[in-house]
Amino acid sequence: MAAESCKDWVLTVTAQTPTNIAVIKYWGKRDEDLILPINDSISVTLDPHHLCTTTSVAVSPAFTHDRMWLNGKEVSLSGGRYQNCLRELRSRAGDVEGEEKGIKITKKDWEKLHFHIVSYNNFPTAAGLASSAAGLACLVFSLAKLMNVKDDHSRLSAIARQGSGSACRSLYGGFVKWIMGKEQNGSDSIAVQLADEKHWDDLVIIIAVVSSRQKETSSTSGMRETVETSMLIEHRAKEVVPKRIIQMEEAIKNRDFPAFARLTCADSNQFHAVCLDTLPPIFYMNDTSHRIISCVEKWNRFEGTPQVAYTFDAGPNAVLISHNRKAAALLLQRLLFHFPPNSDADLNSYVIGDKTILQDAGIQDMKDIEALAPPPEIKDNIPAQKYRGDVNYFICTRPGRGPVVLTDERRSLINPETGLPK
Repeated sequence: MAAESCKDWVLTVTAQTPTNIAVIKYWGKRDEDLILPINDSISVTLDPHHLCTTTSVAVSPAFTHDRMWLNGKEVSLSGGRYQNCLRELRSRAGDVEGEEKGIKITKKDWEKLHFHIVSYNNFPTAAGLASSAAGLACLVFSLAKLMNVKDDHSRLSAIARQGSGSACRSLYGGFVKWIMGKEQNGSDSIAVQLADEKHWDDLVIIIAVVSSRQKETSSTSGMRETVETSMLIEHRAKEVVPKRIIQMEEAIKNRDFPAFARLTCADSNQFHAVCLDTLPPIFYMNDTSHRIISCVEKWNRFEGTPQVAYTFDAGPNAVLISHNRKAAALLLQRLLFHFPPNSDADLNSYVIGDKTILQDAGIQDMKDIEALAPPPEIKDNIPAQKYRGDVNYFICTRPGRGPVVLTDERRSLINPETGLPK
C-alpha cells in the first residue's frame, strides 16, 4: 500500500439512496441468515429528493476498527447483517488509486483496512417507512464505489439483501421486483428493475406520517413469528402472491391504474391480516390508519373507479398512490379536511416534499384548510368527523431514481481531514 508510511490520508465517497415502498409485500423468510424470502415482491422507489439516506464512507490506515454513525449517534457494526455485507464487499474489492493523495490500495489491502461510515435519513427511522432499506442499500452502494467493486446493481442487490431484505430493491429507481430465488446459497435472490421512474410519471404519492415512533414489533421478529405461527402465511406465499406478481407486472407495464390499485390495496390488507393471524397478533396499523383506508375506499367507490391506492408497511403510516396530479390534489383536500393540523401547527412543516400539490389543492394557508367543504361522498345526514392532530405530517412525493454518488465534497458527512463525522 503506497503512502502507508503517511497514515494521515483519508479517502471518502458519498452517495444518496432512495427508500422504496412494496406494493406486493415481502413478509417471511426461508433463510434467516441469508435473508431469503418466501415470496417475490414488487416495490415503487420513492423520489430521493423527499425520502432518502445519504451515506459517506471513508477508509484510512489510521482507522483502528470499523465504525458507524446513524443520524448523529454511533451505532455498533458488530451485528451479523452488517458483517455479512462488509465481508462480501471486501471479498469483491478491486485496486484503487487516489492520484491526488498518492494512494494505491490493492485488492489484498482491503482485508486489513477499516471504514468509517456516517449515515443520515431525512425521514423517520424504524417507523414503517423502509429506513433500513435505504440505509443498507446506501451502505453497500457507497462502499462498493469506494472499494472499486465491479459487480452490477443486480449482484450488489444480493449483498444489500443480506443487510436488510427490502434494501435490495432500493438499488434501482422506478418499479423493482425482488426475485425470491430457489438456490440455497441465495445467489439467485436478487432485485431487477421492471420499469424506470419515467415509465409511469403521472403517479403522485402522498405519505401520511401517523407516527414517527419506533414500532413495537420489529419487522425481523414479526416475520419470524408469522412464519412460525400463522396458518395463512403459507397460503399467501404459495397461492396468492405468485398470481398477484404476474398481474402487478402486467398492470405496471400497461400503466393500468385500476388493476394496480386493486392489487396494491388487496396485498396490503392481506399482509396485515397475516400479521393479525400471528400468535401473538401483531398490530402495525392503528385507528388513524383504518380511518385513512375508510376515506380512500369511500372516495374510490363514489367515483366508480380507483382514484387512489393505499399501502401500509410494518407501521401505521399510509402510503397513498394517486393516478395523477388532479387526483392527488383532491386526495390532499380530503386528507386535510379529515385530519387537519393542530391550531398551533405550521402549514410549511405539516405538508412537506413537493409543495406544488398544495397549490393544486388550492391551499395557501391554515384558513384554507378550515374552509374545506366535506367531500361529496360523505352522506348529508352523517356529520363529517375531523381528527385534528392525528396525523403528524404529510409528505408529497413521486416515483424516483436509484442511488447516485454525490460528487460535491461539501455534501460529504465526513470531515476529510479527520475521517470523523462533520
